[in-house]
Amino acid sequence: MFGIPHSVMARAGFKEYCRRIIPLPIERSLYVFIASVALIALSCLWQPIRFEIWNIKNDFGMYATYSIFIIGLILAVVSTFLIDHFELFGLKQAWNYLKKTESHNSEFVSPSLYRLVRHPMMFGMILVLWSTPLMDLGHLILSTGMTLYIVIGTFFEERDLVRTFGEKYIQYKHEVPMFLPSFTLKQRMKSEKKV
Repeated sequence: MFGIPHSVMARAGFKEYCRRIIPLPIERSLYVFIASVALIALSCLWQPIRFEIWNIKNDFGMYATYSIFIIGLILAVVSTFLIDHFELFGLKQAWNYLKKTESHNSEFVSPSLYRLVRHPMMFGMILVLWSTPLMDLGHLILSTGMTLYIVIGTFFEERDLVRTFGEKYIQYKHEVPMFLPSFTLKQRMKSEKKV
């Protein structure tokens, strides 16, 4: 329900087809709108399966899991602003169209968090999905499914990024890990030289 429109609409072939029907400046906004409606429907229609997998009841464990949740949420939100939040959601393209200004071609950049991990937004989402003191079977199914979806979707996204940015992105892939952040000095020095 969520994965199919979100994945299919993100592919270059669908975007090309879509541009024949709707104006280019609102293509991204339409994609975000449809994916958001599907995610809202998924959230509203989800039925819990009350079979306890884990239940952390001590204060330290609860504070730790909630802290990880907050870190994941902050990572996911901050990451969108680092790469242009308004372009990501299609607002910049629509605004440029209304103002009749040319939108610039995206250049490959790897600001701050993107020097530690290639997909900090997705890493943040994975942290959010799994950091709960009470994990029941329904939550486990949701977290497992969404994590698999993130990993598979990111594979296809990176394939598109290689097509768009070529050798620059291939080099970036060799230097920066996909999901688990790298905090090594060597890693940071390489990334700082690049940018």
